[in-house]
Amino acid sequence: MKTILITGCSSGFGLETARYFLERGWKVIATMRTPREDVLPRSEHLRVLALDVTDPRSIRETVEAAGPIDVLVNNAGVGLMSVFEGTSMETVRATFEANTFGAMAVTQAFLPRFRQQKAGVIVNVSSSTTLKPLPMLAVYTASKAAINAFTESLALELQPFNVRVSLVLPGQSPETPFAQNAQAQMRKQGVAVPEAYSDFARSVFERRTRHSGPFTRSLDVAEAIWRAVNDPSCPIRQPAGADAVELARST
Repeated sequence: MKTILITGCSSGFGLETARYFLERGWKVIATMRTPREDVLPRSEHLRVLALDVTDPRSIRETVEAAGPIDVLVNNAGVGLMSVFEGTSMETVRATFEANTFGAMAVTQAFLPRFRQQKAGVIVNVSSSTTLKPLPMLAVYTASKAAINAFTESLALELQPFNVRVSLVLPGQSPETPFAQNAQAQMRKQGVAVPEAYSDFARSVFERRTRHSGPFTRSLDVAEAIWRAVNDPSCPIRQPAGADAVELARST
């Protein structure tokens, strides 16, 4: 029985992936900032651990508590829709801390174990926004594009140790209300839309909320992660969801 550790399991893609692997007989370590065992089915094969990917101490404690694992899925992150001119560098850095540096830090913490056991899989969840430029996503897309480059280079470094590294690129999901969450993140970070961009920003938000598909389901992401973990022949980049697949084919 193999063990998978997934970050960001309180909702959305991480939660669905934890359920998916549990149902298929894996041991699952589901991590989240504030642990909640009620969001997942009771199972002797499930452990829920606290993990803040932006906190080095939290990462160290999680690595120690987790013990040996076979798969690491870096899914935790934050959304942000903002006009770049109105986005403080503090907010830019916070977005990169959660989406980029957090995944890097967790990966680095587990690498000695993967290297020593000469086996393992690392899956980084990126975004289909890296396949096609979209407005008001400059900071978010940059944080995810960095993960793409990081993953593809790291994969070459880890080949001698029989450790595979893959990317999953989800599209827009109605089950994960990105636009609403991203607007909430704007309010939390105190990001204001400059007056000169107000009409433009309003139209962008309206288009996203009116989008009628195709969409990405959380199940699509879980299935893509499953393929990345279990099929060594699959490409390093796995688009997840009908819209992401469509984008990948057009680029």
